[in-house]
Amino acid sequence: MTAPLRFERHGAVALVTLDRPERHNALSPELICRLDDAFAEIRDDPELRVSVVTGAGEATFCSGGDLELTLPLLTGARAPQDDWDRRLLDDPDILHRTTLKGVTFDKPVIAAVNGACLAGGFELMLGTDIRFAADHAVFGLPEAKHGLIPFAGALVRLPRQVPQAVAMELLMTGAPIGAGAARAAGLVNRVLPPAEVLPAALETAERIARNGPLALAEIKRVVTGTSGLPLDQAYALETEAMGRVMRSADAREGPAAFMEKRNPAFRGA
Repeated sequence: MTAPLRFERHGAVALVTLDRPERHNALSPELICRLDDAFAEIRDDPELRVSVVTGAGEATFCSGGDLELTLPLLTGARAPQDDWDRRLLDDPDILHRTTLKGVTFDKPVIAAVNGACLAGGFELMLGTDIRFAADHAVFGLPEAKHGLIPFAGALVRLPRQVPQAVAMELLMTGAPIGAGAARAAGLVNRVLPPAEVLPAALETAERIARNGPLALAEIKRVVTGTSGLPLDQAYALETEAMGRVMRSADAREGPAAFMEKRNPAFRGA
């Protein structure tokens, strides 16, 4: 049996592919655990500076939690049957880590949304920093239709990323929207023909990976960490980040490389 997740290295870029196209890339317990392992590897490997997350096939990015395997396991309607099931039940924080909810993950993450992006897949996308979508992609949070709620970050993240009225309509009706509407709402950066989505995401990841890794980490940490804070507290965090960056070797290397007309050799320190 093939693994439901593919992990590839493209230089300093990690490509993570949810690979259950026959199940619309639904998040089974095994896929959730393997995604957790992939993010841990990216986080801990200094050679990997940016990651791209996508789905296998042309129809679906991710349809959310597997309604046959994962949701019944979490509600107690299904008993654990293998080590993946038991790992998910023994460590419920895996669900948070795999959507980057409430965790420190300072490296940039790009979503290449190749198709339908629903429920937990939508929440995974909300945890990313930059998003490219195929023009046929649809986006939705249908949990309320099933008597459930989104619990992987959407209730908090979505009203901070789009106007509250837009967020409430998506959350309460469960109705999907198209890629154009998602772009208009600010949920995605670009809408592209399907064949261009992953190349655009990888090209952007490679451009980002050439930048200073310490600077990227501090940019992400401050932007995400100051959301909702009063201005004085937010500015204080920005000033702390400035101090950390300006004391670094990278901050000396970048301007020197520019003046010497060479590529900088950033070390992330």
